[in-house]
Amino acid sequence: MCYRTDKHAQGSSMPQIADHPMRYALANELHARPFPVMGCPGQAAYLAIKPAKNAAKRDRAADRAHLLALLDRHGVSHPQPDATHYFGQLGKFALKWEQHTEFVTYTAYAEGDGDRAFDPALWEVFPADWLAEAPGVRITSAQFRIVTAPPEEEIADRLADWFVPESLAVSRVLDNTAIIAGDFRIASSGNLHFAVFARPDTGQRRIGRIVQRICEIETYKTMSMLALPRARELSGHLGPIDEALAQLTEEMTGPLDSPDDTLSRLLATAAELENLMAQSNFRFSAARAYEAIVNQRIEVLREERFQGRQTFAEFMMRRYDPAMRTVQATERRIQSMTDRAIRAGDLLRTRVDVGRSAENQALLASMDRRAALQLRLQKTVEGLSVVAISYYAVNLVVYLLGPVTEATHISKTLLTALVALPVVLAVWLIVRRIRKEME
Repeated sequence: MCYRTDKHAQGSSMPQIADHPMRYALANELHARPFPVMGCPGQAAYLAIKPAKNAAKRDRAADRAHLLALLDRHGVSHPQPDATHYFGQLGKFALKWEQHTEFVTYTAYAEGDGDRAFDPALWEVFPADWLAEAPGVRITSAQFRIVTAPPEEEIADRLADWFVPESLAVSRVLDNTAIIAGDFRIASSGNLHFAVFARPDTGQRRIGRIVQRICEIETYKTMSMLALPRARELSGHLGPIDEALAQLTEEMTGPLDSPDDTLSRLLATAAELENLMAQSNFRFSAARAYEAIVNQRIEVLREERFQGRQTFAEFMMRRYDPAMRTVQATERRIQSMTDRAIRAGDLLRTRVDVGRSAENQALLASMDRRAALQLRLQKTVEGLSVVAISYYAVNLVVYLLGPVTEATHISKTLLTALVALPVVLAVWLIVRRIRKEME
């Protein structure tokens, strides 16, 4: 059997089919944000900027304009108009810019470990006047020192000099190709400090991935913790609402003087809870998403313990997870109270409907009694009307037959007696026929 070679395949004509408009964009999205390539030794400055309020709906053109202002200072070409990421060279610094849902990040890195550890001169890549014009505020910033891993005793000495031992997290990562460390404290420079001790055979792309992961851990940790102040603020509001809801529910167990008033207050409480949930839903949902990213980024580092020190995962479990549990508990509490208010409202409406149904049944029974009385009265009136009509009819017939009585010598009394019964019967039949026709 003979198969075509690639050359033959290229020369053959393929059947044409239209591509989905988003096919190439979706395929390229998987490769849109490559990891930076960082040498060792090296330094990196990381900055995340976020508008103070309504960050998800911010003007993203302002983010781009701020980036272009920095690039223009160095005479660097601009990215595509719709770009959400950028790589470029700013003098001796390599710059990576990324635009996210609520924030933008700048990462500048250069070779060499500087004159001293965490040298603030590194931040000269971001001019002070340019920072003052940022379309937002700093949500976090970090400085990295990347060095070739010395003996473990020397690493321990450097960690003691560079970080606060109480909160220091350090671990071996990616199959012991590097050791990372940081205390997640804001130094006097206003930045967090992280150190990467890379083995000599560690590739530049792997170092770039490690730094990128640490930046993501710090950024998404901070972004998720924005929900904590909101959770604490809500806790102060939820206490009185919970007491009011409990009181309303207790009132429902006894007789209600004004069910409509109780229902109105219950619906007002439910509406207030729905309003609080609507105001906090985005922040709490974002916190859940960011927390998942933090845990995933730590997991992919494949940490191993270094000299019995706590790892990044253990640090997060002790310091970060309690904050996230507070946020989640507050979110669940709002949802639980809202469900309680809705159920109580449904029960109260059912109780009001049952009470009104009983009132309607009593009213219908009363109407039935009145209808029966009216029917009896109507029959009585019909009987009286037969008598009255018969009386006048008999008199009329006697009056008409008056000449006959004179000719036959029949007395008027006898004539009245003779015509009374037929006339009454005729009147009764006529009234009965009229009543049947009306029915």
